[in-house]
Amino acid sequence: MVSKQVTGSAGEQADLRRADSLAREIFSDIANKWALLIIEALGEDTLRFGELRREVEGISHKMLAQNLRMLERNGLVERCVHPTVPPRVEYTLTEPGRALRATVDGMCDWTHRHLAHIEASRTRFEP
Repeated sequence: MVSKQVTGSAGEQADLRRADSLAREIFSDIANKWALLIIEALGEDTLRFGELRREVEGISHKMLAQNLRMLERNGLVERCVHPTVPPRVEYTLTEPGRALRATVDGMCDWTHRHLAHIEASRTRFEP
């Protein structure tokens, strides 16, 4: 994960069309299947790492750890370490994370509504 130095006006940094904008960097971070699935899995819950891994079928330990770090870095997930032996670590969405989840929920709803159409299109497309 590469951090860049933020330069330019607030408007330039918010412009997704600019290759060097902070907005594009954030969009690139969260617009991956694992980040979206983690956000959806967390929902309103607080989950431990193992619980999250079970919720997001197919994700590797490494990918879950990387994506949780990225989501925490961007202020979308909060990590809470309880001082027990072994340490108990829990993850929950922050307020911006919950706001993003509303958008992810909309994408999930869109997928369910249009799944039959997409499946039919794929069938027609393939030889």
